[in-house]
Amino acid sequence: MKLTGREKSELFFEGVVTVILLLLLNLSIVVLINSAIANNPGLQSGIFQIKRSIKLGPTNLQLWSYENLFIALMLVADGFVVYWRLIRRYKQMQLRHIISELHYIAAGHFDHRIAFNLTGDTQRVVESVNALVDSAIHSMDEEREIERSKDALITNVSHDIRTPLTSIIGYLGLIENKQYQSEDDLVKYAHIAYLKATQMKSLVEDLFEYTKVRQTETSLNISKLNLTAMLEQLAASFELEANKKHLTIEVESGPEPIYLEADAEKLGRVFNNLITNAFKYGDGAHRLVLQAEQRDQEVVIHVTNDGKRIPAASLGRLFERFYRVEESRSKATGGSGLGLAIAQSIVEHHGGYIFAQSDDEQTSFVIHLPIKHDHPLTKNDQNV
Repeated sequence: MKLTGREKSELFFEGVVTVILLLLLNLSIVVLINSAIANNPGLQSGIFQIKRSIKLGPTNLQLWSYENLFIALMLVADGFVVYWRLIRRYKQMQLRHIISELHYIAAGHFDHRIAFNLTGDTQRVVESVNALVDSAIHSMDEEREIERSKDALITNVSHDIRTPLTSIIGYLGLIENKQYQSEDDLVKYAHIAYLKATQMKSLVEDLFEYTKVRQTETSLNISKLNLTAMLEQLAASFELEANKKHLTIEVESGPEPIYLEADAEKLGRVFNNLITNAFKYGDGAHRLVLQAEQRDQEVVIHVTNDGKRIPAASLGRLFERFYRVEESRSKATGGSGLGLAIAQSIVEHHGGYIFAQSDDEQTSFVIHLPIKHDHPLTKNDQNV
């Protein structure tokens, strides 16, 4: 910390005043002591005997003048007092500089930090202030991000609800105004309105599920789960739909069943979403593989298809709510855009993590789950 010219003058004046006051105090003490000794012959004799009995060093040097010893001691004490006063005033100046820096930050310069290199408790104060400012800025950024996220949520929900709602109102309006030529037209309009209403219901249900699984206080119904059996049941339940899309579903696991502690219903929702996602976006895929293996205290599951590659720019955004690789947000090619976000929330709620990999040969969604629910995993890397 660099002192200003005025502060240096203050320190110099403080030192000069302190020295003058100490010299006056010392002189007063010396005068009082000399006066007391001069008026007391017994005290003089006692001091003389003490001086004769005190011998210093190997040559037995006698101390003949107590005034010199007293002055030396007083000078040492005066030095400590001057040093203490100057250090005390210097620390006050440091504190004044810190307060000035705080006012500068509070004025809106949130990128500024106190760059003083001090010592002791004052340095800890500076570090604490900088940490507090960093924390406050981080909280403000998070709050702004939450607001942006809320705005995006409202925008996306409004868009996805408005489109089918417009169709529903339009076709029901035709029916209401009897603008149809035959009963077949009436049935057609009612059927289209029904399909659009079903789409809206699906979106609302996905949105409700997403908000529910995002709540950290939502409890899980944990039980010991046979993961191998679950994957085989899922493959069997999706077999008919897979055949319609000319896909084969396979389950690859070891010879022994894999068990883990999890919420079977919510974990089933994760695999349902991933398989459905593969059906919708795995263009050109002929094979869908559900693979599970146990590694130490975790289970690694791959949901892999050999369809069209996902662009690298989209891989990092797949789990954002309402995000789709195709930008049209068409109901013909996708759902609500919440499926992968729901899957990620459920996996993280189980103490695991999920990510996607894609190349020209295959696309995989990789899930890491702890075998014991009370031993959450840390996502150190994504190499498998």
